[in-house]
Amino acid sequence: MWETDKLILFLIFVIPGFISMKFYALFVSPDSYRDSSKQIIDAVAYSCFNYALSFPFILFFEKIKLGASHPYLYIFFYFFLILIFPIILSFSWHKIRSSPKLRLPLSHPQGKPWDYVFSQQNKTYYIKVTLKDGKVVGGYYGEKSFSSSSPNPEQLYLEQCWIVSNNGKFERAKNNTAGIIILTNEIAFIELREGEIK
Repeated sequence: MWETDKLILFLIFVIPGFISMKFYALFVSPDSYRDSSKQIIDAVAYSCFNYALSFPFILFFEKIKLGASHPYLYIFFYFFLILIFPIILSFSWHKIRSSPKLRLPLSHPQGKPWDYVFSQQNKTYYIKVTLKDGKVVGGYYGEKSFSSSSPNPEQLYLEQCWIVSNNGKFERAKNNTAGIIILTNEIAFIELREGEIK
């Protein structure tokens, strides 16, 4: 059985870091599976960073003895610090790494162009997929379409399958189909077009 003091130390120095790591993985394509037991050191490091940023507030509230004067507010503060603030930090860090203006020399959080292109919200494309056998498949990637993300193999579901002419022109959507699924091991390259097909 866990002793009370050890449980408190675990909550304070491990939980915030784990929350930061797990939520960051939700904002970005998650990496390949890692055993949680091997992430303890990372979790402790992220927890310490969490407390370093919020240290002035911790120092202030302890100095004015907030726990004695306003116990519920004191509990809420530490609840926020341990469970909510790590999520805010993860979201902010993801935004910084994703912004061309803010990330500077930092690498982009998306590890593959596939994830970068298809993770952009409200983006729709007319897609022309050239398969390894030379066949060209056309389709529309819209709100009902779906693409896989890392660490899963790249697969693409297009909600509309289009007929593509020999000269590469989109002619019309095929009738009586519910779309098409394309597997990555069949793809040579993909062309994406925005806007209306003329």
